[in-house]
Amino acid sequence: MGIGKPLPSTASGLPATRICPVLLLTLLLLLTGVTSTTAQLHATDREGEAHDQEAASKTSTDRQKKKWQFSGFIDLGYLLDFTHPANRIFRSRGTTWHVDRLQMNMAGLYAKKKPTEDSRWGVELTAHAGKDAELFGFSATAPNIGGFKFLRQLGPTNVSYLTPVGKGLTIQAGIFSSFIGYDSLYAKDNFNYTRPWGADFTPYFMTGVNASYPFTKKVTGTFFVVNGYWHLAHANNVPSWGGQAAVMATPRVTIKQTVLVGPHQSNTSLKFWRFLSDTIVEHRTEKLTIAFNTNFSTEQANCPGTPRAWWLAAQAPMRWSLNSRWALAVRPEVAYDSLGRWTLARQTIAAVTSTVEYRLPYKSSQTIFRLEHRFDRSTGPDGGFFRGREIRPGVVGLTPNQHLFIFATIFTFDR
Repeated sequence: MGIGKPLPSTASGLPATRICPVLLLTLLLLLTGVTSTTAQLHATDREGEAHDQEAASKTSTDRQKKKWQFSGFIDLGYLLDFTHPANRIFRSRGTTWHVDRLQMNMAGLYAKKKPTEDSRWGVELTAHAGKDAELFGFSATAPNIGGFKFLRQLGPTNVSYLTPVGKGLTIQAGIFSSFIGYDSLYAKDNFNYTRPWGADFTPYFMTGVNASYPFTKKVTGTFFVVNGYWHLAHANNVPSWGGQAAVMATPRVTIKQTVLVGPHQSNTSLKFWRFLSDTIVEHRTEKLTIAFNTNFSTEQANCPGTPRAWWLAAQAPMRWSLNSRWALAVRPEVAYDSLGRWTLARQTIAAVTSTVEYRLPYKSSQTIFRLEHRFDRSTGPDGGFFRGREIRPGVVGLTPNQHLFIFATIFTFDR
C-alpha cells in the first residue's frame, strides 16, 4: 500500500487543519479583550464625566456659599464712671449710655450677599438688640416713626441690584448704612469701644434708596433719597436727599465728601431746612491708620425769633496695629451744639479716648478684648455730666468733667 503525500505544515509546526480553531479562539479572545477594554474606557469616561459634573456642581455650590456671608456678634461692656451718678446714665448719649453696670450693649446676626456681574441681585439682612438699640436713630426734636419698636431692632436690611449700565450702576433700597460719618453703630467695627459725639448725632443708618456709580477706578459717586435726617423719626412727609463723592487720592489716602439737605421740622418751608456736610480724610498703611472726620449741620429753628442752630463735630481717630493681635487707638474730638437741637443741651464738648485692644482668633470666630479710658469735658449754659446723688427728687447734679474706665468683650463669628 503506498504512502500518501504528507499535509503541509505551518511555520510553528501545527497542522493546517488546526489553524482555524486556533485563529477563531484568538480572534474571540481579542474581540472579548477589545470589548472589555472599550467598556472599561466608556465606564471610565462616564465616571470622569460624573466626577467633572460633581466637581463643577461643588465648585458652583462653593461659589454660591462664598457669595453669602453669615455673621454674628455679642458685645458686653462695663463703663465705670468715677462720678458715680445716681441714675447711672451717660448724659446726652445714644450709645453706651449706661454706666456703673454690666450691659449687653449690642448683639446681632446678619447675612449678606453682594451683587456681582454673575449674580446681580444683592441682599443684606440684619437683626440686633441691646442697650445701644434703644436710643439710636431717634430725634430729640421730632416724633418717632410708626413701628419704631420693631424697626429699631433692624440694622442694614435691604436689596440691591447691579445694573449692566456702563461700568456698573448699583441701586440699593431699604435700610442701609449711612454715608455720613466715620464710625459704625457696632463697636466691633470701630477703633474705640465708645463712639464719638459726631457719630451719635449724625445718622448711623438711612432708610430710602441710593444709586452708586464708579466713574473711574479712583472716583465713585452716590446719590440718595431718604425719609429724613434720622431714620426712626417722622418730622414731616418731605424726604431728604444728598450725595457723596469718594476719591482715592493715592493708594493710601481716601477722601469722602457727603452732603444731606431736607426739612427736619414740621414746617417744611425751605428756610427751615437742615443742611449737613461731612468730610472724611483717611491715611491707611499696614500698621497705622490716621483719619480726620468733621461734620457740621445748621437749620433755622421754627420757634420765636427763628434763631439759627449750629452743630459742629470733629475727630482725629488713630490706630496702631502692633501685630496681628495687639492694637492701640487714640481719638481726640470736639463737638458744639449751639441751641441743644441735637444733644438737648447748649454745650461745647472736648473729649479724648484711649484704647488697648487684644484679639483672640479661633477658627471662624474672634474674641475682642478692649480696655479703654475716656475723658469728656462739657461746658456751656446747659453743659455737664451727671454726678453723685440726687440734689432733689428726680434731679441729679452736674459736673463739667467725666472720667470713664471701660472693660469690654466682643465675640464675633463669620462664615
